[in-house]
Amino acid sequence: MFMADIAGVRVLYTGDYSREEDCHLCAAEIPQFSLYFNSEKMAKTIRRLAEKTLEVGESVSGFLVKKAFTCQIMAFDDLHVFSQLSTENISQRITIAYNGAFGVLKHRLKQIFESVESLPDEESEGPAFRVHERLTVKYESEKHISLHWRSDPISDMVYDSVIISILLILILITSYC
Repeated sequence: MFMADIAGVRVLYTGDYSREEDCHLCAAEIPQFSLYFNSEKMAKTIRRLAEKTLEVGESVSGFLVKKAFTCQIMAFDDLHVFSQLSTENISQRITIAYNGAFGVLKHRLKQIFESVESLPDEESEGPAFRVHERLTVKYESEKHISLHWRSDPISDMVYDSVIISILLILILITSYC
């Protein structure tokens, strides 16, 4: 059994293995204190989101940034101003050796996807079509096609399924020849 003085508060400690009952100091000797926690959170809109006054219940789209016990909501375009992070759009392009008929490829992809639309020749500089409004397939030459898309999770999945379809068509072409 021993007495401990921690930050001005004296506590009598008897230990866990003592046969005596635990003894505690009287409540009068322990300084009173109370803690208050505010459960409401407030976030301020900054930069572009702060330009417009919001109505009650109106929603905003952006990032919630918590720093030094303050919450701020900022627009996606303002991310580079307040942090060292940046956002980029990545346009991807791949050229594939393809010696099959361009119409066969378009027909097969129409069987897989709901939306396969031809593009005007002046927009695409030759035969081309758009798959699922995300990926453009262009006829480059008799032996090449190219795929163009902006990288995001859905477009990348569309690209993966289109490239597998192209490879399966190539395997079928070579197995019959």
